[in-house]
This record gives sequence, C-alpha cells and structure tokens, in this order.
Amino acid sequence: MENLARACNPLDMANSMAASGQHSMAVARAAIDEALALRAAEGQAPAASVFVAPQQMPYIDLERNLIAVQDRMVEVLFVLKQPQIILLGNVLSDEECDAIVAHCGTRYTRSTVTGEADGASVVHEGRTSEMAFIQRGEAEVAERIEQRLAALAHWPAECGEPFQLQKYGVTQEYRPHYDWLDPDSSGHRSHLARGGQRLATFILYLSDVEQGGGTVFPGLGLEVYPKKGSALWFLNTDVNHQPDKQTLHGGAPVVSGTKIIANKWLRQGRYG
Repeated sequence: MENLARACNPLDMANSMAASGQHSMAVARAAIDEALALRAAEGQAPAASVFVAPQQMPYIDLERNLIAVQDRMVEVLFVLKQPQIILLGNVLSDEECDAIVAHCGTRYTRSTVTGEADGASVVHEGRTSEMAFIQRGEAEVAERIEQRLAALAHWPAECGEPFQLQKYGVTQEYRPHYDWLDPDSSGHRSHLARGGQRLATFILYLSDVEQGGGTVFPGLGLEVYPKKGSALWFLNTDVNHQPDKQTLHGGAPVVSGTKIIANKWLRQGRYG
C-alpha cells in the first residue's frame, strides 16, 4: 500500500517481489491486486487490475506479405496468432549463413542449460548439441544481421543477447523446453537481473538438413523444418511480460545431415 501510494509501478513491484524469492509471481500479483482494490474502495485508485494493461513488446509488421528491411525483402511465410509464431523467409543470404558458420569454425563446445537452483551453465542430457557464441562487435556480418533483426522486431539491438549458435549432428536434439526465464526459479533470477525477461526468440536457420531436425511445438502439433536463410520468430510472454506456457518447444533429433542455427533472444531491457 505504501509503495502504491508513492506511485511505484505495480508491474515492477510484482517482478521485484518474485525476484526476492519470498513470493511467487502469482502471489505477488494477487497481493498487489488486493491492495489496488482496497485503494479503490477508499477512492484513491481505479478498481481494475493493472495487470491487464499491455506493455511494450517487440513485434513483426504483418500488414504485408513482404517486409522491406535493409537490402532485403523478407517473406512472411506462416503465422500462428496465439501464441504468436511467425516463419520468415529470405532473412539471411546463403553467403551470410556461410560466413557466420565459418566465423565460429571449431569454437563449439557441448551445449549447456541454465541451472534451476543456482543459474550456472550445466550440461543436460536433454540438450545434446554443441554451441558457440558471437559477441556484439565481434564480426561485421553478425552486426549487420543483428541490425536487420532489430528492424524486423522493432526492438533495440542492445536489448538482445549475443548470437548463440547451435550445431546438431545425427541423433542430437534439444528436448522440449521454454526460452523464458522463470521468475520463481532462484537460478534464473540473476539472469533476469541482466536485462529482464526474454520477450521473444529468433531462430535463424543457417543450414539445410537432409532429414529431421525440425523445431517442434508439441502442445500445438506444429513442426517447422529448417531452411537455410529463413528464421522462426515467436513471443515467449504475454502482453504483461509474463511467461507463456504455450511456447513449449524443442529441436527434434537430426536423422541425416547437420543442422546449424543461431538463437537471438530479445530482452525487456538493455542486456549486459
């Protein structure tokens, strides 16, 4: 009540309460809604919950089937509205895909996941690929693509994580998981502090795959197969920046060939 009286932002308050580890996000939101209702009864505030008010989100302009960005015409190939999943064609040229792959060369190491308990990067049996990173400013081709993605998503480049490349050989996979960071997980809170929630994901397909290796959304009955130069986009949260459990997805095992992708995650705020 005191924080609301001081005009603190309720959404920031809820995120702070959840990040403290003392309350779940659901409890934090319920407590703030109850306080707002009490203030409304006293004539100090509107009665409606603030958590239905949409927040700023990255977005893809779907007014046309072709999106002009930099020197390319990006194709809108597929759209699922809820949760929002968009397949985009012609996002990268073959030469750009090859340049990114060549830049990482032999830098790959076994892929890891973020530990739920302490936030450490740990090897997990559900993710058997290899990974490499391209930091901001490290390669001209990566900078060019990063600016293109920022224009496509209407979101600042500095709010994106570094490119994370993933290489999958035969049988390698990433079992279904979420990209959003769990505010109720002690291991994820330190990552949330570095730029907030992961609002959206770009998966850039840097190679064609002979067989298998699709991006699957098991709860939606959807599978997207890799095509070199295309990109898959999806939102990880609702308009209140809260995790969307419909976004469960995974990388199906490669049956034949090699799959190479680059992940780009867009955060609420500046990543660093």
